[in-house]
Amino acid sequence: MSARYEELKGLKNLGQKYAYADREVMLYAYGIGMGTDPMDEKELAFVNEAVFTPRPLKVVPTFASVAAWGAGPGEMNLNRVLVVDGERDITFHRPLATAANITADSTVREVYDKGKDKGVVISHQTVLKNEKGEPLATLVASRFARGDGGFGGPNLTQPEPHQMPSRKPDRTVDITTRPDQALIYRLCGDRNPLHSDPEFAKKAGFPRPILHGMCTYGLTCRAVLQTYADYDPAAFRQHAVRFSSPVYPGETVTVDLWKDGNVVSFEAKVNSRGVTVIKSGRTVLG
Repeated sequence: MSARYEELKGLKNLGQKYAYADREVMLYAYGIGMGTDPMDEKELAFVNEAVFTPRPLKVVPTFASVAAWGAGPGEMNLNRVLVVDGERDITFHRPLATAANITADSTVREVYDKGKDKGVVISHQTVLKNEKGEPLATLVASRFARGDGGFGGPNLTQPEPHQMPSRKPDRTVDITTRPDQALIYRLCGDRNPLHSDPEFAKKAGFPRPILHGMCTYGLTCRAVLQTYADYDPAAFRQHAVRFSSPVYPGETVTVDLWKDGNVVSFEAKVNSRGVTVIKSGRTVLG
């Protein structure tokens, strides 16, 4: 087994401490575009706690993806310019509070070396826990490092993606992003210049800064929230996607959804460019 494979596979970081308050909760909801209609009471419940008639502030389930931003198994020494999100899968064990002190345990699950000049996919996991040590959410992420790979890792096959229904979508939702969406979302933690610096984006092979993949992930959560979850965060048990193409801020994302029992399958497209940006989406509702 190669030393590089063993180095990556052995990375872990336990007991990382984080804290957040309602400001971060509301900023995330606003960062994924909620609250653009100041008269939409259902979305305002996620971005505004100051109301004449008291109501509890709601937490978007995928806020879990930024609640402990920066948590990870350790430094992977990858070519940052050529690293993109591959997949994201969050299992929700308990609803998130509007403010909390939490810990994060991060480990590398597996390393898929695609070969020289083909890159490497690294799957890693972070478990968020409350102050009692009870799990809140398990985040599984994969990053595709296009500039790495070919170091002699084992010949492993990635798991098969979620199979989509063959019928026409049961529901379709259009979500329009703002031209400055990435500049807002980056304040949730991900300040990668790929999403804000035109020169950096061009070096990475894009004509202009792209929207964070995790912002697009949040958009698909919004689509399920408003169609099949009645805006109830506690209804979510799992939300998983595969990223297939970037979104540019200002574009409209069209989310097609299929519901079979408690499973909602979905894919997202940008019809103006004829591209699919999210594939094999799967939400499990409770």
